Amino acid sequence: MRIAVTHDVSDGWQTVTVQAALPFPARGVRDLVDRLVTPDRSDRLTHLEVLPPRAPTYADWPQWVRPEVRIALEQRGVAMPWRHQAEAAEAAHDGRNVVLATGTASGKSLGYQLPALTTTLDRRGPRGERGASTLYVAPTKALAQDQLASLLGLGLDVRATTHDGDSSREQRDWARDFGEYLLTNPDMLHRSMLPGHARWARFFSSLEYVVIDECHHYRGVFGAHVSHVLRRLRRVCAMHGSSPVFVLASATVAEPGQLAERLTGLPFEAFAEDYSPRGQISLALWEPPFTSYVGEHGAPVRRAASSETADLLADLVAEGVRTLAFVRSRRGAEQVAMTAAGLLAEVSPDLPGRVAAYRGGYLPEERRAIEAALRRGELLGLAATNALELGIDVSGLDAVLLAGFPGTRAALWQQVGRAGRGGQDALGVMVARDDPLDTYLVRHPEALLGRPVEASVFDPSNSYVLGPHLCAAAEEKPLTEADLELFGPTARAAVDALTEAGLLRRRATGWFWTDRRRASDLADIRSAGGSPVQLIEEATGRVVGTVDGGAAHSTAHAGAVYVHMGETWLVNSLDLDENVAVMQRAAPDYSTTARELTDIRIVTERAHSFWGPCRLSLGEVEVSHQVVSFLRRRQPSGEVIGEEPLDLPERTLRTVGTWWTIPAAVLEDAGLAEADLPGAAHAAEHASIGLLPLFATCDRWDIGGVSTATHPDTGQLTVFVYDGHPGGAGFAERGYAVARDWLTATREAIVGCACTDGCPSCVQSPKCGNQNNPLDKAAAVELLGVLLGVG
Repeated sequence: MRIAVTHDVSDGWQTVTVQAALPFPARGVRDLVDRLVTPDRSDRLTHLEVLPPRAPTYADWPQWVRPEVRIALEQRGVAMPWRHQAEAAEAAHDGRNVVLATGTASGKSLGYQLPALTTTLDRRGPRGERGASTLYVAPTKALAQDQLASLLGLGLDVRATTHDGDSSREQRDWARDFGEYLLTNPDMLHRSMLPGHARWARFFSSLEYVVIDECHHYRGVFGAHVSHVLRRLRRVCAMHGSSPVFVLASATVAEPGQLAERLTGLPFEAFAEDYSPRGQISLALWEPPFTSYVGEHGAPVRRAASSETADLLADLVAEGVRTLAFVRSRRGAEQVAMTAAGLLAEVSPDLPGRVAAYRGGYLPEERRAIEAALRRGELLGLAATNALELGIDVSGLDAVLLAGFPGTRAALWQQVGRAGRGGQDALGVMVARDDPLDTYLVRHPEALLGRPVEASVFDPSNSYVLGPHLCAAAEEKPLTEADLELFGPTARAAVDALTEAGLLRRRATGWFWTDRRRASDLADIRSAGGSPVQLIEEATGRVVGTVDGGAAHSTAHAGAVYVHMGETWLVNSLDLDENVAVMQRAAPDYSTTARELTDIRIVTERAHSFWGPCRLSLGEVEVSHQVVSFLRRRQPSGEVIGEEPLDLPERTLRTVGTWWTIPAAVLEDAGLAEADLPGAAHAAEHASIGLLPLFATCDRWDIGGVSTATHPDTGQLTVFVYDGHPGGAGFAERGYAVARDWLTATREAIVGCACTDGCPSCVQSPKCGNQNNPLDKAAAVELLGVLLGVG
């Protein structure tokens, strides 16, 4: 069922037409929406979608499930499995690799727990010897710990434990010698278990199932690293005589089978049909208004999504609606909770104490206390980072607010799904940030509500990623010709290059690691590349954190305002020789933005296609950057209040890009004036960078762009979008594959923005090194129309 939101142009009034009664909570969604859409907010609700309740479809327990496993689950309230759980469990038990890609709270864990727990108990030796083991891999320690608590809560005689950076030596020894169900993360697999596989021989030799949970999080450079960690795992298992079944769990993404295959190198059977029950879900799309602030070049600026979210949180708490607000940063979560509490104090002195913040950095006992207070109903409102997005069970919520699109549809539905668990009805409100993607989504709800279009993309052939993992594999056991197929078609060339560089040595039996270093230390699987720069507190000399070397020029230069773990710092100096930035705590009323000069050249073209007279290409590019100054911007308005010069060296990035060209004659025939072309191309570049995350699971900060009215390598107007990581991350490749849909959405986002001459919601970019100059919104629409062949 749909609630249609229409706008009467003649008088500006908005009409919300409800097609049926909506019970939520007791008063109904209509009453709740009416409470939020006050007269002064009448133009902020752009769409309200109501998804009808869904009845469950059950299946019989598979006959092979151990009675004690079934009884333990029944005592937890699982009377019968849902159909997708039973079908996935049957496939995994039969030895087929499975990817479960159903919605939030659809019980994906049962799909792998049934075969894993049953097999462990079936194959245990007569004196309790380990007969079969399971390796569970999660992207975060918190999720693994939550899964462990759930597993232990079943009360089964299965020896389960975690293996992570917090594990004691005794716990690690016990896991190696006795553990049957081991929960870890990719980092520990890469740095501990695989390099030390000889000590884990008994565990690996008995390994029957490998579970990769929340696998849609493995994307970009991180995803490429994890894909090779899993290939190394397969190779180590084969060394010890096992060939485990892989079970992957993912939120709803495009092409889950292809994602699983690319991640592991194995064929998969995908289960994406969701047969779990669901209450009625209402999703509201909300666009904050323009403010009186004037931004760069006189552009209008919308009210901050966090400020709007704080207002809505206060309104819902005042109505007694248990609400969770997701905010992107730790500092933002604290501010939203504080602002909402201040607003509630004006209503009743009892209400401010019923709102709190929840974020990483709190002590475990503090976080558990907040979760318990929320479950008991003592807290009505919570402002949280995505620490609550994965795995942590907080039930009984009525509504979820999202301060901005969380980056992927999977994350959006995962966050909205925190409300309404157990078949309850739920309300979700996504508040748009002032950027092209959010603006597009609140005006094109079908992009959120239709089939998934975004894919988790990564490039396993990236030589900057592949090389270190080949070295790590060679240290685990010398590489042979037969091994190279496991690592992909570019592995042989990479091995030859590593041999020539002296990192590997070729002998008759294969390639050997001969360096004294640990080969696994060559790859930081969560790094984008470049030697990390240490962030040092000036007063104490302690290391506050690190930043990737490639990002230090623009984020950790002298004078930069740097936000780390929700705390604000002022950078005093950056030493690129020692890879150290010295900082001090500060609370300036401004932010900083680096201004840089960028040039790009085409190294080689891998593929191309023609759109009439226009050409779309994919290939390797070399990008040169030089940060020349930084701007101080007053917060929250974004007004530029000063510029300081910087003297930093030029950097070069070899990566993958996609680009499109339009001949001069075509532009002339379309009536585009030569003087308008730089602004048109620049505006189209910015908007296309903003929209690519709709199709590839990336952030606009993961990609870059260059545009020029005449590029020396093409001789034509050219717009580039490239991966911001050495060797590429797969984002530009995905953009090339879906270019027509991507660039059509880009044009629609510009056309649909309510501003006149361009603003942060359409063609201005917060990362522009040229101070968003020149930009021409109207000419960009015409330019993209020429490219796409539309009027």
